[in-house]
Amino acid sequence: MTPPRKRQVRLVVSLTLAVLLASGLIYTSFSAADPALPPSQLMRQGKAGADIQLTGTVVKHSVVDLSSGAVEFELADRSGGGPAVEVDYSGSVPPTFEAGRELIVTGELKGHTFVAQPSSMVTKCPSKYSAAPRST
Repeated sequence: MTPPRKRQVRLVVSLTLAVLLASGLIYTSFSAADPALPPSQLMRQGKAGADIQLTGTVVKHSVVDLSSGAVEFELADRSGGGPAVEVDYSGSVPPTFEAGRELIVTGELKGHTFVAQPSSMVTKCPSKYSAAPRST
């Protein structure tokens, strides 16, 4: 085999390998991502016993601090409609956690209660990024 032919074969093999590796990386990055479900969809699907990300808004007057460092609260859809889900959470609570705040927790549904994994709570940005009110 001539040297130019060897270089051409190496180039084709290298590019093929690069495309295969990039395809594998893209596939694993998208297949590993689980969507965060709102409470209404969680209750409709009833996925008990599986790790789920639950997203919603903390219902006002539902936050109960327990003596063991745990927190119980209810999470409702961001739109305000649908059922609220009771969440049992233990672990570090972000300083931005409060009623009315949107957040994401990871855990599993046990009966009608969502048991969150310790330290899995992530609060979303406050509404300072929402559209400014229109002036008339």
